[in-house]
Amino acid sequence: MSIRVLLMSAVLIGASSIAMAQSGTPQEQAACRPDVRRFCYKLHEGDGTSAYLECLQQHRAKLTSRCRAVLESHGV
Repeated sequence: MSIRVLLMSAVLIGASSIAMAQSGTPQEQAACRPDVRRFCYKLHEGDGTSAYLECLQQHRAKLTSRCRAVLESHGV
């Protein structure tokens, strides 16, 4: 798994203290948290870090502009 995927997963999970310690500014976490809750609510941390990123990529067209900007800033 690439570092970029791990970084973005940490940003997107947001609620986990482990994820917050790994990467992602509080602003990036806040930008995507509503979209994660809205589109990825069936996922759990045990599903793997890439599951959140994959979920958001599947819903990219429906994401808030703030969250889309976070993804784009990380090249995702």
